[in-house]
Amino acid sequence: MVGDGERGGAAGGCREIACDESGSDGENLTGGNTDVFAHAGVSLSVASAAATVREIRDRIRSPAEEYKANHLLREKHRAVLEWLLAPRGPIHGQARVHLMEKTYFVVDRTLGLLLDDAAQAAALFRAGPAAFGEDGWRAFLEAANQLLRVRHDGNPVDAFYATVDALRRTHPPTDAARILERLAGTRSRAESYRSGLLAGPPLIPLLNPLLPAIVRTAALWSSDGRPVHLVHDRQNMLTPDRIAWIEGVARRAGAGLVGVRLVVARDDERVQVADFLAGIARKIASDELNGRGDPALTALLRPYVDPGSVWGDARSGALLAAPVAG
Repeated sequence: MVGDGERGGAAGGCREIACDESGSDGENLTGGNTDVFAHAGVSLSVASAAATVREIRDRIRSPAEEYKANHLLREKHRAVLEWLLAPRGPIHGQARVHLMEKTYFVVDRTLGLLLDDAAQAAALFRAGPAAFGEDGWRAFLEAANQLLRVRHDGNPVDAFYATVDALRRTHPPTDAARILERLAGTRSRAESYRSGLLAGPPLIPLLNPLLPAIVRTAALWSSDGRPVHLVHDRQNMLTPDRIAWIEGVARRAGAGLVGVRLVVARDDERVQVADFLAGIARKIASDELNGRGDPALTALLRPYVDPGSVWGDARSGALLAAPVAG
């Protein structure tokens, strides 16, 4: 359930959704600092958000000028975290978070580009580790990441197809290997993609998760037919041209996105609350993904998770209520 008109902020009759992200490593999705990307949106009035931030400060009593999710994630502040996410808490029913499992996002984008068949991404993602071993699967993910990212080392096309060929030669013909057989015949597509990058960085990098996450956030919050205006923390990625792209893609997809406005997070308590939720959700989801989840926190997060999240791991996806692709 999304926020109602009484609690959500408004701009020209639209619901205002305040947004922020956590876990951004640019296009480095297999070797960055985080394995989950989270984009949160909250539908709170300025007054409600300010009261929430004040309450968090009163309960935690840290001298820090700007509070972040890490403050709430400390064990000594567990009660504050549970209060924030609880069914009777200040953001329940007024906030959602879109999750992306980064390695799955890489596989999805790779197969979408090279095979026009992103539906095979889930099959390869599920079968790859068992078929090729952890080292082989990691090599494939890293080679795919290098192939698609704008900035790269060496010759990413040669490295990717050398990895694909090595895995095909040294492993039995499983379903995963058959997908690699198809990938082996796509070199011309990969070279065409890399050649297109020589003219300069693309407006929309294929591997950056922020831009599609914002589009999804707009679609999620306007799904009840009420238009939305997004208020987002300032990001270098969010240039005027990219904001225009977000608005155009969202509208063509039927989302009721009126516009996107950038603000400094410390000047808007609504964005600060979105920042809290994004950081909290990223940590809880990452812990669950890596088999060290906290059942109580996962249960508290579950109502906030966007059903359109991009997730490949079946076990953690089921616990987080993030529908698994495929």
